[in-house]
This record gives sequence, C-alpha cells and structure tokens, in this order.
Amino acid sequence: MKQLIFLILFVGIQAFSYAQKTLEVVRAFPQQAFPEMVKAGNYSGITHIRGNQYAVVSDKSPLAGFYLFNIDIDSITGEITNVKMDSLLTSGEPNRDEEGIAYCPKSNTVFVSGESDQKIIEYNLDGSLTGRELNVPQFFSTARKNLGFEALTYNAETHCFWTSTEGPLPKDGEIATSTRRTENRIRIQAFDETLQPIGQYAYLMDKPIAKESAINSQTGVSAMIALDDGRLIVLEREFCFVEGYFGSWINEKLYVVNPLKEKKINSTIALSDTSPYLQKTLLYEWKTDISLLSYDLANYEGMCLGPKLRDGSQVIILVADSQDQYMGLLKDWLKVLVVR
Repeated sequence: MKQLIFLILFVGIQAFSYAQKTLEVVRAFPQQAFPEMVKAGNYSGITHIRGNQYAVVSDKSPLAGFYLFNIDIDSITGEITNVKMDSLLTSGEPNRDEEGIAYCPKSNTVFVSGESDQKIIEYNLDGSLTGRELNVPQFFSTARKNLGFEALTYNAETHCFWTSTEGPLPKDGEIATSTRRTENRIRIQAFDETLQPIGQYAYLMDKPIAKESAINSQTGVSAMIALDDGRLIVLEREFCFVEGYFGSWINEKLYVVNPLKEKKINSTIALSDTSPYLQKTLLYEWKTDISLLSYDLANYEGMCLGPKLRDGSQVIILVADSQDQYMGLLKDWLKVLVVR
C-alpha cells in the first residue's frame, strides 16, 4: 500500500510538471547586513520553519546544532525589515562542519548535513537529537575533504529530501579551478520521508570563469531549494581570490532543473561526458567583490524559500558565510530574490 501511495504521488507530480510555468526573478534586492542583531559567524545553511522563524546553521559553531532567526519581511515588496538572532540550540556534540539544514513539518524537526562525517542527522527544535538520520549511500563517504555534503533541502508537497556534495566525488573527476577548466560532475541524491534513498541524478556545473592569476579558485554546488512541483533550484558558486585580496570576487548562479523529466543514474558507474546530466535553465546570476570602492564580497552558502507575498510571488532568502567577518572585510550578508 505504501508503495502504491508513493507511485500515485509521483505520477501526480510528474503530470503537473508538464504544465509548469517558467520561473523568473521579478525583484532582486541589494544584500543587507544586520551587525547589531547578528553576531559574526560562518552561516552556511538556512531553512524556513513557520511565520518569520528560520533555522540557521554555522559550520564553525562551538557545538553541533543550529540558531533560530526571526526574519521580518515586507509582505508587499519582499525586503527584509528586521532580523533577530537567538542563542545556539545544541545537542552538546562536537560540530560536524554543519553546512545544510532542512525543516520537515510532518515531524516538526530539522535535518542537518555534516561535511566532516557525510551524515544528515535529525534534530528536535530544542537542539536535541532524535536518533534518526537519512540513510546515506555508503559511497558518499569517499567525498573529498571540505567538498562533501553542502546543500540540503526538503519539500512537504513532494515529501522528498534532496542533497549533493559540493564538489565531484573522486571517481567522478577532478575539481574545476582557474587552472583546470573542467566542469564539475555532481551527484544529486533524493530521499523519501522514510529517510531512504530513492534516486540519484547527474548535474554538470559550468566551467570556471576565473583566470590563471587566481591564487585560490574553486567552483561547487553550495545550496538547493526543492519546489512544490518537483523542480530544484541549484546554487552554483565560484570564488576567485587574488594576491592581496583586492580584486577577489565570488560569482553565483541559480539554475532550475527538473529531475522528474530526467533519467536516474547508477551509483556504481562513474560520471562521464556521456552521462545523462540534468537539463538546467539559468534563473539568476550575480557577482560580489573586494575593491578599493567595494567591500560587498559575499560567499552565499545557504538558501531557502521564504514567505509568499500579497501578489502571490515567492521570496528566496540567501545567507553568506563571512568566516567570522574575516579581517574585517566580510559581512554576514543576507540577500532576497523575489520570483514568480
């Protein structure tokens, strides 16, 4: 019976997907910082709980857990009007380099991905552990250091969790940089609400745009959003740091993909040029930098859906990792996009 229910749900979502409208950004606000309300951190993931309440993870918080944020958003324009941050809610366990977070309304819990152990663990909203976790396929344990699970999202309509590693697994190729102008081959993994893996898809990133003068450059998938109709919004991030830091930049792209229309892949077969990669459509692109006139560099690592506005358009909220406001140059930026 359970399998039949999931089949009916899948077929229903698939049928609806053929009537999908093209998603577009109708408003993009300048990024905002709230230094008096948000302490310096390494904010790497965000999820909407209810109302103006959000849960946010930091990959370098003192202990494993998450923070609750109250983010007030103008119901007409979508602009952030105020932010309030509460104390860390923790299990008392060591931080696992926690990168992604997703709220599940049915269980009223959050799931948090850890890049150091490649696990996705469930927490109660008081920060305590439930003892449950997603049944992550074993081969993800081969992920490169600091290039493991970064993105995590859940959708209550499709009843699916989605995650991916930031960079390619070793068997799927090398990491794209300014001197290695390849395309990262990424595996996007789906789980059902029983926490079991149900499908895996191949995603091909864009080639780097950084030039060889970079002293440090890298591309990766840093966040995802699962939409009600089965589509995903994928955040591709490329950073380029140059000597002296002035002239450094980060370029971000949002792509829309539809796994329901694509072929699943086999986890035992290495990704190659002929793998069935998801077809992607560019939704939005922006760039931040450090220069003599600008200090707006922002490393966006987390995003989620916010509220719907009065006109029916949808808010997307992004959070940046400032590396504890590194050298006084970076800020804990928040950014809002409005899509329809």
